[in-house]
Amino acid sequence: MFSPLREWLARHYVADGAADLVILALEAGVVIVLAVAADFVAKRLAARRLVALSRRSTFEWNRVVVVNHRVPHRLAHLAPALVVYYAAIPVLADFPALTAVVRQAALIYMIVVGMLAADAGLNAAVELMQQGSRAPRGVPVKSLAQVVKLALYAVAGISVVSLVMGRSPAVMLGGLGAMSAVLMLVFRDAILGFVAGIQLATNRMVSRGDWIEMPNHGADGDVVEVGLTTVKVQNFDKTIVTIPTYALISESFKNWRGMAESGGRRIKRALRIDMHSVAFCTDEMLDRFARIRPVAEQVRREREAIARRAAGRGGDAEGAAAAGPADDGRPTNVGIFRAYVKAYLRAHPMVNAEMTFLVRQLDPTEHGLPIEIYVFSREQRWAPYEDIQADVIDHLLAMAPQFDLRVFQNPSGPDVERALAARFS
Repeated sequence: MFSPLREWLARHYVADGAADLVILALEAGVVIVLAVAADFVAKRLAARRLVALSRRSTFEWNRVVVVNHRVPHRLAHLAPALVVYYAAIPVLADFPALTAVVRQAALIYMIVVGMLAADAGLNAAVELMQQGSRAPRGVPVKSLAQVVKLALYAVAGISVVSLVMGRSPAVMLGGLGAMSAVLMLVFRDAILGFVAGIQLATNRMVSRGDWIEMPNHGADGDVVEVGLTTVKVQNFDKTIVTIPTYALISESFKNWRGMAESGGRRIKRALRIDMHSVAFCTDEMLDRFARIRPVAEQVRREREAIARRAAGRGGDAEGAAAAGPADDGRPTNVGIFRAYVKAYLRAHPMVNAEMTFLVRQLDPTEHGLPIEIYVFSREQRWAPYEDIQADVIDHLLAMAPQFDLRVFQNPSGPDVERALAARFS
C-alpha cells in the first residue's frame, strides 16, 4: 500500500529501519482509522437506527431486545475488533510476535463482547418469557437462565485463560480437577442453588407468582423471582424476603398454588353455641321455624315424622301425653339451625357448593358446642374473600337467636353487673 512512500524515503537516504517504522506507523494509523470508522458505523448508524425503528415497532420482543437490553449496541463492539483482528496480518507481516499478540488481544476482546451480548440476550429472553405469563407454569426461567450464564461465563473464562497462557482448553479443563475442592467452596451456593433449582422445576414445587408461607424465614406472600441462589418473596406488607433456593428443598413451606388452581378458597369458621340453650323443639317453636323459608320444608318433614310415630303408638291420647320429646322423635333447635345453615350456604352465590361442603358439630367443650362451617368461596382474592366470610358469620350470628339459641361468650363486665343486680335486687 505504501510502496511509493518507501521508495521516496529510500531516495532521500532514509535508513531502511527508519523507513519500516514510518510505514508501520502509517499502516497502524490506517487500521485505527478503519476501526474507528467501523465502530462509528456499527454504533452510531446501525445500532441507533435499530433503536429508532424498535421504538416505533409493535412487536414487544423488538423493544425488549433492542431498547431495554441494548443487545445490538453490545454486538456493535465487535466491528472494530474484527477490523484489527483481520488487518493485523498484512500490517504486521514483518513482526510475527507482535501480530500474534494483537490478534490474541482482539480475540479476547471479541470473546468478552460476545459474552456480554449473550448475557443481555438471555436477560431479554427472561423478560419476554415473564411478560404475559409466557413461561410454562412451574418452570423457574430466571434460574435456568442463570445456569446457562454460569456455564457460558465458565467457557469464556477458560477460553481467555487458555489464549493468554497459550495452552489448549482441554489442558485447562484437566487442571480444574485439582482445583475442584476450591471450586466447590467458592461456588457452594451456586451449586446448591443449581441442584435445588432442578428439583424445584422437576417437581413443580414453586414458581413465580405462587403464594408461599415459610415462617422460619418470615415469608408470607407472592414469589416474585426464582433465581439460581435465592428466591425473592414479596410479603403482603410489601416487604421483600430473600430465601436461599436450597432452603426450599431442605425445609418445609406451604404453597397455596393448589388453592388458586382449585377454583375456590376455604372458609373454615365455627360458631360456639351455649349448650344451655339447646332444647327439643316444641309445637310453638316448630310453628315459628316453619315461617323461616329455608327450613320450612325441613320442619314439614319433621312434623310428618312426629305424626307417623304418634300413629304407630295407636293414637292413644294418654300414651301420647305420657311420651316425652325423646320418644316423640322431636328435632332439636340446633338441628334445625344446622339445616338452616346448610340451606343458606347452598343458596349463597359466592359459595362453591361443588367443592367440599360441610356443616358439622365438633366435640363440645367448656366453651360451648362448636358448629363448624367448612366450605369454599368462589372468590380467591384476599379482600373480597374476607368480606364474604364476614358476611356469612354476621348473618348466622344474627340468625341464631331466631332458633332460641345463644352464642357462647365468656362473661364480661356488663354480664357480671347484670348478675349482681339480679342477685341483690
